[in-house]
Amino acid sequence: MTYGFYFNGQRCTGCKTCVMACKDKNDLAENINFRNVLEYGGGTWEKGADGCWGTNTFAYNVSIACNHCDMPMCMAQCPQGAIEKDADTGEVRSDPEKCIGCGTCATTCPYGAPKVDMEQMKSVKCNMCADRVEAGQKPVCVEACPLRALDFGDIDELRATYGDVADLAPLPDSGETSPNLVITAPAQAAAAPAGELLNEREIL
Repeated sequence: MTYGFYFNGQRCTGCKTCVMACKDKNDLAENINFRNVLEYGGGTWEKGADGCWGTNTFAYNVSIACNHCDMPMCMAQCPQGAIEKDADTGEVRSDPEKCIGCGTCATTCPYGAPKVDMEQMKSVKCNMCADRVEAGQKPVCVEACPLRALDFGDIDELRATYGDVADLAPLPDSGETSPNLVITAPAQAAAAPAGELLNEREIL
């Protein structure tokens, strides 16, 4: 069975409870997040032919962590072979015994999932709360979400339930790594013009 995450952009309010629950569970340093909430927005005011001004501004949130991809770029590029994919669960994990903390995984992952713990000089990342999953529970980020905007489970079952969309700005093209991710896009995304990341300084 390959596990994956589901994100419902129509429910997420950007409260970042998922981020904090993950930090607490994993005792992460203040400068490391395994899950981030991206705030994406844009648009402008435009003057219509009738002289009236209107706006096409928009903003929405995207909660994202490691997607435990089928073609993980971090694993392909690691010079030490320190990243592996579990054959049973699909978890992409880093072996601290092999990792030298070079940061190649962090710079090559298009989702920015792996981080380098500068104190340990080791790569660290979301492990889909493997201990909880083994005990029959869901990852802590999923259970903590007050709006139930996240789900987790067999990726085939998630796709059967929610569809197979895995692309949403500002995320990279899913064709790059085949992420085990399903997304329900926010309502604003359908007609949204090009935007930009609005909270770049919060993304750790």
